[in-house]
Amino acid sequence: VHGSSGELLATNDNWGDATTKQEIIKSGLAPANESESALWGTINPGTYTVVLRGKRNATGIGLFEVYDLDQALPQRLANVSTRGHVDSGDNVVIAGVIIMGSKPVQTVLRAIGPSLAGAGVQNPLEDPLLELRDSNGGLITSNGSWQEHQAEIAATSLAPTDPRECAIAAWLYPGNYSAVVRSQNGASGVVVVEAYHVNPGQ
Repeated sequence: VHGSSGELLATNDNWGDATTKQEIIKSGLAPANESESALWGTINPGTYTVVLRGKRNATGIGLFEVYDLDQALPQRLANVSTRGHVDSGDNVVIAGVIIMGSKPVQTVLRAIGPSLAGAGVQNPLEDPLLELRDSNGGLITSNGSWQEHQAEIAATSLAPTDPRECAIAAWLYPGNYSAVVRSQNGASGVVVVEAYHVNPGQ
C-alpha cells in the first residue's frame, strides 16, 4: 500500500505473518490460503495505491479486494480503480462491486483506455466495451462510448476525456455486481476500470 506521494505504507506477503493477524481473523475476511496476502488497518481520507505483484517475479492472475469494515462511520470509499490487461475473447478485466445497506447508491463505472497513452502507459486498449452484470452474471447494461449517455454522465462530472472510453451511471440496489471490460475490435491492451460512489457522504 502506497500513499499519495508514492511512499510505502504497508506490505504483506503471507497474511499469517501480518502483525494484525488476529484483527484479520476477527473481520471474517481472512484468506483461505496461507500464501495469500492481507492487511488490516485504519486509513485517513486520501488517495492510496495498492500494488499486487508476484513473489520472485512470478506471473499469474490475482484478485485485489478492499473492504470498508466500519459502516457506522460517515466516511465511505468514494472510488476504487484497477489497471489490467485485456486480451481477445474471454480474457477480460473484471471488477467486483458490493453495495451494502438498505438503499440504492448512485454509482458511475468507467473503462479508460485511449487516454492512458497521455499518462505514458504502453499499449492502452483503444476501443473498450464496458458491461455491468448482476450477481448471476446477467447483463444489466453495456456501454461502448460514454457519449451514448452524454448528459447523464456529464452531470456527475466524471465524463471520460476520450469518446472511445466508456461510462455507465446507475442507481444500484444492495447486492453484488461486476464491471467487465473487453475489447470491441478483438485487440488487446491495458485498461483502467473504475467504480465511483457519486455521493459518498450519503
